[in-house]
Amino acid sequence: MDVKEKIKQIENQIEDTIKDIKSSQTLQEIKLKFLGKSGEISSLMKNMRDVPPEERPSMGKLLNALRQWTEEQFNKLESGLKSIELEKRYANEKIDVTMPGLDLPDGAYHPTTLVTKELINIFLGMGFEIFEGPEIENDYYNFTALNTPKDHPARDMQDTFYLSENLLLRTQTSSGQIRVMENKKPPIKILSPGKVYRSDDDATHSPMFSQMEMLVVDKGLTLCDLQGMLDEFVKRIFGRGVKTRLRPSYFPFTEPSVEVDVSCFECGGSGCRLCKGTGWIEVGGAGMVNRRVLEGCGINPDEYTGFAFGLGIERIAMLKYGINNMKLLFEGDTRFLKQFKG
Repeated sequence: MDVKEKIKQIENQIEDTIKDIKSSQTLQEIKLKFLGKSGEISSLMKNMRDVPPEERPSMGKLLNALRQWTEEQFNKLESGLKSIELEKRYANEKIDVTMPGLDLPDGAYHPTTLVTKELINIFLGMGFEIFEGPEIENDYYNFTALNTPKDHPARDMQDTFYLSENLLLRTQTSSGQIRVMENKKPPIKILSPGKVYRSDDDATHSPMFSQMEMLVVDKGLTLCDLQGMLDEFVKRIFGRGVKTRLRPSYFPFTEPSVEVDVSCFECGGSGCRLCKGTGWIEVGGAGMVNRRVLEGCGINPDEYTGFAFGLGIERIAMLKYGINNMKLLFEGDTRFLKQFKG
């Protein structure tokens, strides 16, 4: 086919095609068909090398005119289509400001958020600083620096989610305490809230839960200072009549180690379902910071001592609000959550 005839044919195709184009998306597809790198006009221009040299100037002029005419046709149509589509969008998005507004129900804080805020406020009032460490931790900070080397039997106490041989999802926020002691000289008073992860799942345990640990390092601290702080803490969270009891326990990073119980705030210690008839409820673990942990962080254990206390925030929330199944805290059921107000 003669090139001039091909040009005329392309012009007729474009005129016939643009009559039926109703959207910008269809227009872009048609533009590619004629003006794209592999389009019909581009193909004609590539064939210029087959045209005799003496005819190339006039043929090039015709092809350039065709491309310019085609672009003008498409640009004119595109402008009109965009105007129509914009009007449709405005019509669809139009808001009738005379209509009555929607009465949206008030939201509520999640119980773990309420407890976290309350705990933080209590300890801030005691002069603590907040430190949040990384949730993806290395083995050294999560275990080794806390006096739990690789062959230590205490590692079996925690079912750990390992990401690699050296990286893991932290099993305790105590790892943040090591980071602070490595970079800050005593006196130290920090609170470390955050998510921790253990392979455990039942009515009272979750693979992911919130933990809060506090650490104090200074000269002359004893277990009596720890219990005095705990007494004040439980009175503020559970009520003025609540007191603490320390029971011997074991944690690799504290020596001596204790379990912390509070007198039952439901029955006053006489025995009920909440305290299982004992009059006491376990709320966390504590102890004096192990000498080896202090030494590993560059703190002289002959000059400084420290104590630490850790608790599960979900457990405190369950006790405080009478929640009997931890899974309720993770299901996001608004019927459950709307019961709690900050």
